[in-house]
Parts: sequence; C-alpha cells; structure tokens
Amino acid sequence: MSEHPSKSILLEEKQRVYRELDRVKTDFASRGWFPGTSGNLSMRVGAFTPEQFTFAVTASGKDKAASTPDDFLLVDETGAACEPTALKPSAETLIHCEIYRQTGCGAIFHIHSVYNSLVSELFWDRRSVPVEGVELIKAFNIWDEEAVIEVPIVSNFANIPLIVPEVRDRLDKRIPGILLRKHGIYAWGRDAFEARKHLEAFEFLFEYVYKLKLVQGR
Repeated sequence: MSEHPSKSILLEEKQRVYRELDRVKTDFASRGWFPGTSGNLSMRVGAFTPEQFTFAVTASGKDKAASTPDDFLLVDETGAACEPTALKPSAETLIHCEIYRQTGCGAIFHIHSVYNSLVSELFWDRRSVPVEGVELIKAFNIWDEEAVIEVPIVSNFANIPLIVPEVRDRLDKRIPGILLRKHGIYAWGRDAFEARKHLEAFEFLFEYVYKLKLVQGR
C-alpha cells in the first residue's frame, strides 16, 4: 500500500494553511457568521486523489472569534486525525470529506446566517433555491444572459452520516454550494479566495431572493 499523502506534507505547508484559515475565521467571525461556535472551515493540503487526501479543518467547539494554537487539525479522507491530538474535528467533517471527494476543490467554508437559513426553509418543498438573472451569479463563472440557477438544499439530520448520501446525490458541480435545511451554507472553491468569493455571492443572492419574495408578497 502506498504511503498516505499526509505523510509527505511539509511543516511549512501546514502552517501556511493554518494561517490562511485563521485569517478567514477572523474575518467571518467579525461578520457574525459563527453564532454560538457554529460553522466550520477547511482547506485541502498536499496531494489529492478522490481516494486519498488531507485537509485542515476547524476543531470542534472552539470560540471562532479567538485565535489559539488549538483551532485546527489535519484529517484524512475519512475525517480521522492524521496526527496524535486531543482535538476533535468539527462534527460536520464528513460533509467536507464528501465535497472534497466529489469536487477536488481546495477549500470549503460553512457558515450560518439568517438569510441562508430562511431560504432553505422557504424553498424546502422544491429542494433548491431558485435564482434568476441576478448579476452575482457571474461569481460562479456562469456567464449566460439572464442565467437561472438552483442552489440545492439537503436534509439536516443530527446524525451527520445520514446527510452524506444526500450531499453526494444532490451536489451540482456547476454550483459551488449546497444548503442544509434550517442550518447553513457550504461553499467551496479552488482556494480560499475563490471559496470566500462564492460564499459572499451566495449570501447576497439569498438575501436578494428572500426580500424579493417579501416584496412580491408570495
């Protein structure tokens, strides 16, 4: 059996990813996107195949408004820690594993906001949030005139492994995000910059769609 790619990750690579995640975490915390220690962030590091990969992820239960040496840890494609540690990965790490496996992306950011939670319930019956002709759809590299997209919504179970098959089945590789019902958005990209850009675009679009519904009275 070949050596797992985590074994060849350089210390400076890991430190660079931790620093970048810390900057993102500080930014998002200042926007109120991690209420009650919720949300999680991850970035892939090292070599990738769908069968074997490594990523840094936020540790469970931490105050994301603070920066400490215990904020992140490395895990493998099963969500297991790659190094001896007392830290526990985010409870939703298995969802990150599946998104990396399906997309090969470089970073995944999951946050909770009022608008992404509202639209996930408002459009639950159709299992997706429709967005029509809004300029910020271009943030997803979709350039069609008056483009129409559907952002998938999946069930939110307390038992996280039950969510994973729905993520696998509903994930649309054209749309770099997926909503958990009454929970929050997962957005991803090639790197941290793109994942943040996609997340900001989703948040704008969700607020737009919700307020448009109010204006239209339906």
